[in-house]
Amino acid sequence: MALFDKSVPDTLQDLKDLLVAYAKQETVDPLRNLGRYLGFGIGGSALLTLGTFLLAMSALRALQTMTGDVFDGFWSWVPYVIVVVGLAAVIGVAVSRIGKGGIGAAEPAVAARSAR
Repeated sequence: MALFDKSVPDTLQDLKDLLVAYAKQETVDPLRNLGRYLGFGIGGSALLTLGTFLLAMSALRALQTMTGDVFDGFWSWVPYVIVVVGLAAVIGVAVSRIGKGGIGAAEPAVAARSAR
């Protein structure tokens, strides 16, 4: 029989190789995938933050220049308040989406199990 042709040291070496491969598969590969996930998440977060900041600055500039004499003199602080309130609304929407899984996410596993 071919099953019992291996010696004990060969079998132990195969066992060691199998255990090392399994440990690598279950630890190193998930960590590598986590690093890629975090890299894209941090990069996307930085780009969204930069885009939001630039949109807020353009809205401020538009309010200061395109509204004529409406925000001159004493009212010169109003465009800043409008932009800050808009940014607060954007932050509020982002924070409200944190626990919900985002746009198009599947139903959370905990809620699916408890509904049965």
